[in-house]
Order: sequence, then C-alpha cells, then structure tokens
Amino acid sequence: MTIVVLGASGRAGKEIVAELVARGNTVLGIARKPEAIATLPGVTALPGDAADPAALAGLITGAQAVISALHFDIPAQTLLSALRQVGVTRLLVVGGAGSLEVAPGVRLIDTPEFPAAWKAAAQGGVDFLDDLRGVDDIDWTFFSPASFIFEGPRLGHFRLGKDELVTDENGESKISFADYAIALVDELEQGRHIKARFTAAY
Repeated sequence: MTIVVLGASGRAGKEIVAELVARGNTVLGIARKPEAIATLPGVTALPGDAADPAALAGLITGAQAVISALHFDIPAQTLLSALRQVGVTRLLVVGGAGSLEVAPGVRLIDTPEFPAAWKAAAQGGVDFLDDLRGVDDIDWTFFSPASFIFEGPRLGHFRLGKDELVTDENGESKISFADYAIALVDELEQGRHIKARFTAAY
C-alpha cells in the first residue's frame, strides 16, 4: 500500500514510518522539515503544511490511507477536507491518552494528577476526537496510546482497549514507541476499529 504519514519527522511518526516500511508499504512522509524524516528504502520525504487542505490534497492523491501524527493545532475538518477532495477514505489519527476514562465517566484529563502543562494539548485531542465522532463518510480511527510512551524495545505484545485507560498490575499505563507503532499499523491492516477509538498498553 501507499501510505501518507503526516508529521513523519516526530518521535511517533518516525517509528510509524519504520514499521510501515518493514511491512512492505510505500511511504510518503510529509513534514515541515522533511530533512528530519528517516531515510529508508520505500520512503519519500516531502515538505508540506497540513494546515492548507488544497495543498495537502495534492500530496495525498493516490494514497490508500493517511496517518496523522500531527499536533492538534490543525482542526479535524482541515484534514477531512483534503481527504474528501481526492477520495481517500481511510484516516488514522495518533491521539493522546487524556480522553481515556480511568473510571466510569471520569477522563484522565479531568483527574487532579493530570499535569496542568499538558492540559491544553490534551484538550485539543479531546476536541479532535469529538469532531471525528460525527463523521460517517471517512473510515477514521483515533488511537489513544498509553499515558506513558517511552524509548524502549520492540516486544511485539501489548493489550488493546477502547475507551478505558489500559493499566498493568501496578496501575501503570505504558508502551514503547516501537510497540505503539506496531499497534497502529496492525489497525491499518486489520481495520478492527473503524469509526472508533482504541488504545494499547502493556
């Protein structure tokens, strides 16, 4: 498949690109600084600004799917507009853990322990997901990973969830960037969470 990765130069984006390539996909990596995108066989790096839907539409033409690893300063409707212009119907969005529930009706972002410095960015993810929930003409998936993502080994195993934070026996929610990428590319291939959110953690 030909997959477009927006934000391909970031920590998550780089791992996603590497996992896609390892599975035989052709990747078009788009970033404001394309020189920071990993140089791998099967990867084409291009400059691009996802805030311009017309320009973005030209870049994603012919792709089977778009993966967004962008920050949430770009509204959902901007990305959706670009996909609709060129008939791309599969969108996977790298989100955050803030909107996951830690108890019925209680989101992680609403807990006293949630760092105040992260709230604005986390709220952007909450709003983005809310905007996607009403979309029925694009096969979107919103991936809320564990609350702690770290540079670590590729274990190849983790647990999946939907709207609740997944924690281990010590109450910790964590996953390595490498396994995070596996979970996302698995979803691309298997389509188990179409028009839905999911999460992954150890």
